Amino acid sequence: MCDTLCAIGDGGTLFGKNSDRPVAEAQVAEVHARREGGDRVRTTYLEVDDPGAAALLGSRPAWMWGLEHGVNEHGVAIGNEKLYTVDDPRAVAPALLGMDLVRLGVERAADADEAVAVMTELLEDHGQGGSGEQAHDEPYFSSFLVADRARAWVLETSGRTWAARPVEDGAAISNRITLRTDWTRASVDVSAGTDFDRWRDPSAPTGIADHRLAATRQCIATGAAALTPGDVVATLRHHGDRPWGAPGTDPADVSPPPADVFDDWSGITVCMHVRDYQATTASMVVELPRDRNAPMRAWVALGSPCAGVYLPVFPPALAPTELADPVTWARFAALRDRVEGERGAEELARIRAVLAPVEAELWESADRAAATGPAGQAEFVAGSWPVVEAALQKLAV
Repeated sequence: MCDTLCAIGDGGTLFGKNSDRPVAEAQVAEVHARREGGDRVRTTYLEVDDPGAAALLGSRPAWMWGLEHGVNEHGVAIGNEKLYTVDDPRAVAPALLGMDLVRLGVERAADADEAVAVMTELLEDHGQGGSGEQAHDEPYFSSFLVADRARAWVLETSGRTWAARPVEDGAAISNRITLRTDWTRASVDVSAGTDFDRWRDPSAPTGIADHRLAATRQCIATGAAALTPGDVVATLRHHGDRPWGAPGTDPADVSPPPADVFDDWSGITVCMHVRDYQATTASMVVELPRDRNAPMRAWVALGSPCAGVYLPVFPPALAPTELADPVTWARFAALRDRVEGERGAEELARIRAVLAPVEAELWESADRAAATGPAGQAEFVAGSWPVVEAALQKLAV
């Protein structure tokens, strides 16, 4: 599962992603410095040639090489989604995961166009294959949202087959094929005018994704000129009724998660809580300014957005090292467990009463630090985690 969105305006691009994974799987967010090329690099299941890598900030399941989402020093942000297609992912040998393609695109591309070219070439050369989960044999194919400061692409795949369309002002993707005949690039086995929906598995219910797509599409319909990072955060906290929990809003205004999945799949929400199966385990919002002299910014959350803090960072290099520790993820997962218990609504209100003021304070401080240059931004990041640590101790996790 997952949900990814972007909105493009004259001032730049807003990008957001919720990573939905097995409930017990730790996910970390870490800084990766530039890497010199000339050798080979080991992805999750195979080695590929290594031309080098840009500096990046990325979030990945702790056992995996690939990324669920990330942004590089050039302002390229990518996230992926699990797709259900007519091709059988169990019929192919382990190769590249969708998450590996996310990381390879972020590592190697200077803009969104180049990222699509890099990812599709690697896809055609090596294919997709292998389990996307450590504890279960769960192979699948992926779709991607690839964005930079001025452009974006929706890229959807099935095996080595792919199609892509450019994004005009915004897009949202989830766990279903969305391309029809509107694609402008495709693999050679997709003939001109073909409806890419023919690769959608007709036995897989689209309702798994449709309710969430309605929420994320409503967010981007606001338009980039009016949309704020806080609006994206509120959408990523969506529990099926409305956006909520934007930094700086009333901490008492909470929306508890649904307890069940209903016949119309409406219990599967953007901030996901499918008990004992999948939950949102990490989230990221990225602001990519059109002005390259302005600092890029990101807001990173570990665990469920509803029970977490979107911590401001300055990618690709400035982020607290605590975000790269699986133990930190486990602390936020413990808060999610409280929210999913019998007294979940009360627990969520108690958690937000502590975390919401901390989040608002950090966002205000980051706004000031953004104007102070690299030294001030580094000082902010160095001092941000102790504020979160104090809140987590107050919540006894």
